[in-house]
Amino acid sequence: MKKILIIDDEVNVALLLSKFLTRNGFDVSTASNGNSGMEIMKNEEFDLVLCDFRLEDTDGREMLKKIKTQYPKTGVIIITGYSDIKMAVELIKMGAYDYITKPLYPDEILNTITKAIETRHALVETEERAPVATKVNKKQNLSGFVVGTSKASKELYRQIELVAPTNYSVIILGESGTGKEEVAKSIHLHSNRHNQPFIAMDCGSLTKELAASEFFGHEKGSFTGAFATKIGHFEMANGGTLFLDEVGNLSYEIQAALLRTVQERKVKRIGSTKEIDLDVRIIVATNENLTEGIQKGRFREDLYHRFNEFGIYMPPLRERGNDIILLAEHFLEEANKELGRNVTTFSADAVECFMNYRWPGNVRELKNIVRRAALISEGPEITTKSLPLEISNYRMPVVDFGQLQSNAEPQTAAVKEPRHDLKNAALEAEYETILKVLREVNFNKTKAAEILQIDRKTLYNKMKAINLK
Repeated sequence: MKKILIIDDEVNVALLLSKFLTRNGFDVSTASNGNSGMEIMKNEEFDLVLCDFRLEDTDGREMLKKIKTQYPKTGVIIITGYSDIKMAVELIKMGAYDYITKPLYPDEILNTITKAIETRHALVETEERAPVATKVNKKQNLSGFVVGTSKASKELYRQIELVAPTNYSVIILGESGTGKEEVAKSIHLHSNRHNQPFIAMDCGSLTKELAASEFFGHEKGSFTGAFATKIGHFEMANGGTLFLDEVGNLSYEIQAALLRTVQERKVKRIGSTKEIDLDVRIIVATNENLTEGIQKGRFREDLYHRFNEFGIYMPPLRERGNDIILLAEHFLEEANKELGRNVTTFSADAVECFMNYRWPGNVRELKNIVRRAALISEGPEITTKSLPLEISNYRMPVVDFGQLQSNAEPQTAAVKEPRHDLKNAALEAEYETILKVLREVNFNKTKAAEILQIDRKTLYNKMKAINLK
């Protein structure tokens, strides 16, 4: 059970918060002033402290300094009034996770607390594993990103190490579920900004009406429903890193506003005339082909080039070889801690199923499968009985490249035992080469044709022949 300490000299507020959080599964303690709060922390370890900015014996700044000095693994959220918002933003830069403004709303409180605890645990786990963080031949956890032994994983980690110390904007490309946010966090944690905020936004869930307010913030009364001043994500991330997931889903109008903010390094809240200077590193992620979006007029080319100072490709799980088992073992450790189980290994048949399966949901799917298997496993070993039928019954088809070269429809391509003749080996090598070059140029077929030293029509024909879309 996660432990929370509430420090607030308003007895009614502390009591209401305590009852609400207790009902939601937290172990809650309260203190009426800063001194008594610090005394309680001497005897108990807390995951999170909710501290009012104005206390009778001190203020939020002093409390944050003391907590960060004496209990650096404990997260801090500041409770503040409207007049203290500017100071609350400064406290975030000093190490507070976030702030909550009065009046307090239950959903907002619970969401902020949950994210704060998850973030702190990820950071603590990263710090505990830090001594082996440079050895890429062993399993590592960089805020959720496990570095494997496959060639693709080593190259991915090399790129993270390369770009992290810079201020380059980064585009992370990859299928859904490959762990793009974990890589973004790893870049942040390896950068000079690691002590500053890491703010993540899911652009796929933003409506056109909400997007501007979420990005840039707004002043109280600036539009209908603006009952209080809101700090935007750019301002919250100032000094640190702003991660924009599924950036291809943003409307064209918001893209224009983003471009202006990124170019000028200034932000202005809705309803305000004051510009705020920004020092924010931007990392974006997408599972879409943004260059295709540019050609179709859905994504601004100038914004794309602002983001694309450095590109990272996230390989799908099916291309990571033995990393599948490495990741499965890591998720099994996590599941054992979460569920209080002692499932220690995978059977040989289960390992074979994992290696044969194509993992359309990638790392996210693997994690869910392992957690489920750990829960229902009847012994210390996960067997095929604990796996879903789509995995335990999966048989990897072997495609006859000779027939794919013919004019047959892709659906009728023969599936048979592998053939090891020279013709098929050459076709497979050609497939891998074309795919590799296309990825390197972000699926720009003109550039790919130039690198491959063939004309564009020939490239299209070869792609069609091997069913490469």
